[in-house]
Amino acid sequence: MQITENHVVSFHYALINDQGEVLDGSRAGNAIPYLHGHRNIVPGLEEAMEGKSAGDTFKITLAPQQAYGSRDEEKVYDVDPQLFAGIEGVEPGFMCQMTNESGEQELVSVLEVGDDYVTVDANHPYAGQSLTFDVEIVDVRLATPQELEAGQII
Repeated sequence: MQITENHVVSFHYALINDQGEVLDGSRAGNAIPYLHGHRNIVPGLEEAMEGKSAGDTFKITLAPQQAYGSRDEEKVYDVDPQLFAGIEGVEPGFMCQMTNESGEQELVSVLEVGDDYVTVDANHPYAGQSLTFDVEIVDVRLATPQELEAGQII
């Protein structure tokens, strides 16, 4: 069965940066499932999956715009340290959900902690990087009506 819209795809991957370092992957665990055609994975990878079948393997290098986007320096900003009152371990690298000025939830990473500020970065950790995905398609099946209604695997 070929991968097309409204199919559930399970795959293993290794995510590799320009220096050849493996940043993330699934081969030590379970295959990753997603609903194809519903923007549940990065756009360039979803496009590369189209037409593939179980058992297929491939590598694709994606520019930032096709992966996790370009870095946006406006997403690096200072917040009041009182927002972290009562939370232990707030130091560079600490990650948490915050509500931005637009009222949207975003995942941020702490860059710096000062006496009267905490600098956070709301960019995806891999934003601005060209990345290589080394992929193995494990399974392809039709999505259930419930999955199609939800727009994701349930």
